[in-house]
Amino acid sequence: MIGTSLSHYRITEKLGAGGMGEVYRAEDTNLSRQVAIKVLPVEFAHDAERLARFEREAKVLAALSHPNMPPFLVSKSPTGSRR
Repeated sequence: MIGTSLSHYRITEKLGAGGMGEVYRAEDTNLSRQVAIKVLPVEFAHDAERLARFEREAKVLAALSHPNMPPFLVSKSPTGSRR
């Protein structure tokens, strides 16, 4: 994925991977800032339990505020629609 784009985010580096997917550093080309993007495996697209877990994780991240952490912006489904 490095060097590719997801919407207006250009993937620049893989930061890690785990049971729920992979995390990448990316550049928000609209706002010229660095962001982290979590990408879920395609096989989770129709797994209601995994998607619910991801949604809970997104809500926890959205509630956090720390000067060394970028704000959580949006969660999208594998088809690109807002969740």
